Amino acid sequence: MTQPSEGQPGPRLPCPDDHWMDLLPQAVVLYQGGLVTRLNAAATRLWGVSSERASGRPLLEVLRRHTLEALAERGGELELDVAGRALRCQAALSQGGGTLIVEDVTEHRRREAELREAAAILSHEFRTPVAGLRGVLEALEYAMPPELQQNFVRQGLSEVERLARLVEDLAVGFRPTRARTFPISEAFVRAERLLAQDLSSTGTRLSFGEDHLVRADPDKLLQVLLNLIENAMKYGPRGGPVTVETRARGSFVEVAVLDEGAPVPDTENIFRAHTRGPNASGNGSGMGLYIVRSVVQGWGGQAWAERRVRDGQEPHNAFCFTLPTVAGMM
Repeated sequence: MTQPSEGQPGPRLPCPDDHWMDLLPQAVVLYQGGLVTRLNAAATRLWGVSSERASGRPLLEVLRRHTLEALAERGGELELDVAGRALRCQAALSQGGGTLIVEDVTEHRRREAELREAAAILSHEFRTPVAGLRGVLEALEYAMPPELQQNFVRQGLSEVERLARLVEDLAVGFRPTRARTFPISEAFVRAERLLAQDLSSTGTRLSFGEDHLVRADPDKLLQVLLNLIENAMKYGPRGGPVTVETRARGSFVEVAVLDEGAPVPDTENIFRAHTRGPNASGNGSGMGLYIVRSVVQGWGGQAWAERRVRDGQEPHNAFCFTLPTVAGMM
């Protein structure tokens, strides 16, 4: 075995006492005098070089980023975006060297983003019934004829029922998908029943298209339908018709919710989070259509909006989505 010449250090062998470092999920780099002295197993995977090959080489040659080299020299903490991964980097200095720890926090950042989105969804979905309840309670503070009082009580109960449904919808959105095969008319019946009070108070005429067998989570499909139908009732003319059309498109069924509202000039951006149409009025966070597209994409479908001519009439707004069907079973 060749011995190192006098005055020249031989290769650094891992000390048995530092094998625990290889069990850490974080990448750990030890360095001295600007040279790497040790990589743990996670660091070897991250930078694609073995600890033996990295030992004795300058930090920049191994880390391949000036920002990490500078961090190792001065100490401290920073976060980097490297090839779509979020890396939290910390450097602790010691006599003439130090330790660099790099942790992949991509999943943590993703969960944070999901929580922010959930908060935005809650704000959007609960704003309307809460505002309605506030108005009812404020009205009931004043003396009024019994029949008018009963009318306000009924409105309050309707808003409470809507809040209860939103709580259920929230549970639906955060639980795993429970897909099954069923006729889409089943979802139509549920939607019409839940919207009965609103349909009656506005005089809206709601109609549904042909039945198809589909494969989806029934509760999430109901959530999409309610969102689109309520949107059509809100932005279409009061008491105007809302039509839900269906048609087969290969291995999918296309569902379109049509209303007679004013044309939407930008039919793509309205599906972005926190975006509202130019004709929107009142309070709102612009999350409704974003929620629809997110749910639809979850089962492999698409969601979009367009102007559509129906039965030779004036063009309608059509808010459309697709969901998987079961070919040959109808």
